[in-house]
Amino acid sequence: TFSSEPEELRALVIESVRAWQAVGRICYGVQSEGERKSMVFRRSLYAVADIAAGEPLTTHNVRAIRPGFGLAPKFYETILGRYAKNDIARGTALRWDLLG
Repeated sequence: TFSSEPEELRALVIESVRAWQAVGRICYGVQSEGERKSMVFRRSLYAVADIAAGEPLTTHNVRAIRPGFGLAPKFYETILGRYAKNDIARGTALRWDLLG
């Protein structure tokens, strides 16, 4: 049985390398032109009512809807309670520069 240990170790190393290669890498953001075209099918945060300058963002005036040209829905809880820097018209995709 001692003669098979080097071969078993070699197989373990090979399979470990394959496992790490299968994990891949994480890439955030738009990576290709095809992905950029599919942005319209994603959701993002929009003003669903007119918001006056200084008015807080609430569940009544912000929603996650399509297309995906605004802030990602993962920021929904983060922006609630923040204030509008300027007037934001209904239907505007929310961006960080609009918020105070």
